[in-house]
Amino acid sequence: MGSADSSGADSQAGAQGTEAQPDSAKAGSANGTSARSGGTSARAGSGATVAKSGGKVPFCRTSDLIMDASDSSPDQKVGEITVQMTNKGGSTCSAAGFAGVDLKDADGTSAPVHRGGEVPRITDLKPGDTATFSISYKVDFSGDSLASPTDIIVTPPNETHSVDLKWPADALKLGGSYDESIQVHPVGIAN
Repeated sequence: MGSADSSGADSQAGAQGTEAQPDSAKAGSANGTSARSGGTSARAGSGATVAKSGGKVPFCRTSDLIMDASDSSPDQKVGEITVQMTNKGGSTCSAAGFAGVDLKDADGTSAPVHRGGEVPRITDLKPGDTATFSISYKVDFSGDSLASPTDIIVTPPNETHSVDLKWPADALKLGGSYDESIQVHPVGIAN
């Protein structure tokens, strides 16, 4: 599984595990989950509806997180992508809320992913801890879907800097168009 080691808004470094990849290696990860840091997002992640943690724990910065995406579809009927965010920083940080997520096609156009109806929980990450969130979607059974994402642009909750993750190569085909049936769910502690 590939991962993103985001180190700031202007970085273009991809990563495989904990080793940085040269630009030529970014083009094709075997499972399609390599990533690079990608400037600021049009949609910032939001933690505005989360219970406050007393203001004692700072929000996780994009540069303190290692991210990766994988197919986690429970069956052939429901599509689901899980994004993991691991705190590589030296102190505890909060990843509570909804990540901002856009899906990008090969032509470079992107569409925002709508939020699910769940209420986010406080999600504090100690150094080395991992939190996850999922993206759920309808699966294409017709073979006629026009939605064919190549990348997932992720902005962690309460952040403005994004990371570009590759859409997992083994993920089920997305059905329909980029609409409300594609949903991002709140961040939670990984089991």
